[in-house]
Amino acid sequence: MKKTLLLLLFFSTALGAYAQTLELYLKEAELNSPVIQVMELRYNIAREKVNEVNTLPNTTIGAGYFVSEPETRTGPQRARLSVTQMLPWFGTITARENYASSMAEAEYVEIAIAKRKLALSVAQSYYTLYANKAKQDVLDKNVQLLDTYEKLALTSVEVGKASAVDVLKLQIRQNELQQQKEVLEQQYLAEQAVFNNLLNREESISVEVVGEMDIPVEDPMVEKETLTLNPELLKYDQLYESVVQSELLNQKENAPSLGIGLDYVTVSERSDMDFSDNGKDILMPMVSLSIPIFSNRVKSVTKQNQLRQKEIELQKTERLNVLENAFAKAVSQRNEARIAHATQTKNLQQAKDAEEILIKSYETGTIDFNDVLDIQELQLKFQTNQIQSIQLYYVQSAIINYLINK
Repeated sequence: MKKTLLLLLFFSTALGAYAQTLELYLKEAELNSPVIQVMELRYNIAREKVNEVNTLPNTTIGAGYFVSEPETRTGPQRARLSVTQMLPWFGTITARENYASSMAEAEYVEIAIAKRKLALSVAQSYYTLYANKAKQDVLDKNVQLLDTYEKLALTSVEVGKASAVDVLKLQIRQNELQQQKEVLEQQYLAEQAVFNNLLNREESISVEVVGEMDIPVEDPMVEKETLTLNPELLKYDQLYESVVQSELLNQKENAPSLGIGLDYVTVSERSDMDFSDNGKDILMPMVSLSIPIFSNRVKSVTKQNQLRQKEIELQKTERLNVLENAFAKAVSQRNEARIAHATQTKNLQQAKDAEEILIKSYETGTIDFNDVLDIQELQLKFQTNQIQSIQLYYVQSAIINYLINK
């Protein structure tokens, strides 16, 4: 239970105050995910195999009837009943259980990987929705700003300080912004469907996203060393352990098998003689030993297990390299997002200063509406880039947490 809670909250360090809404979606996604449910069923099946192997071989029961009755001193034999039970060598059943348990643990690690990947996908989709909404809000504000400029232009036209062309340019620009917003609305609906499908619910359900996000002053502490605890790497450790258990089982199955049994023979009485054991049935306990003389199969399995262990070690090394590359790239892009955000913040402030200068120019009786459009376009560009920087920052933070969170 503790591991599950940590998994659901593994974005909270990066999210800070924005984590609560996303955390609820992460819980819902994990509870509803058919992929995780399938993997949990596979794990339960693998666990049940432990009970499956904790059994003895089938008991052999035989019966026979003598068509031609062999004569013995105590009488003719009529029928024979036999029961035989083979017993594996000491520790063989335990070795089978250990092997089955190791395979079940490998399935459990797959569940942990699936949960992390699902949480990462949900977070990335959530940030895409946030960025889309934020861009729509920026467009709304810019449309309102252009509406204010349009009123100024109409006033200037009336007093002969501006032409009708300036008004038309402002209106054209408003139309363009409206078009961009409508496109974003369609993109939002598409991404909302993706998000809801990750949560395995109706595509049309409205998704609640935070109204505003910002990049924190300092990045959360990250420890690259914990990368080795990523389930994608632990999976190979578990697979290696399963091969170890497979080899132990292979050696145990190469040991002799002991058999115990009992034969019961019915004997008829002799009519020509009268003695104490006349017609006495025969009861014969038996012990057998099955010795594996030809061990080529065992040697072959041992060789295969050795090669499999080397393969797993190389696969783990290769996967570690991939994860390290992903970690370095995510850290770099998160730093880039912080740099870009700081630059866009400065640019946006300077654009606003330029806007104020234009407004003061209008108060003195002069205004160039071409400059107004240029400044408005710059503001929109900086605001959009700022939102994209925030989105990139949190997406890369989510990837980092996916990689290194315990």
